[in-house]
Amino acid sequence: MAQAKKIALYILVVFVLYSIITSPERSAELVGVGFEGVSSAAQSVGDFMTELVK
Repeated sequence: MAQAKKIALYILVVFVLYSIITSPERSAELVGVGFEGVSSAAQSVGDFMTELVK
């Protein structure tokens, strides 16, 4: 089972590298969208905690 996870990880890494090499602009856009989502989620958690403390 551990070997299957290792193989799946290698396939995922190869796919990500292939995507970055073939379309770097699109990859940069997707990373930006991902960071915006994480930032928005962190802001929402912060707002929730602030309201909880009040």
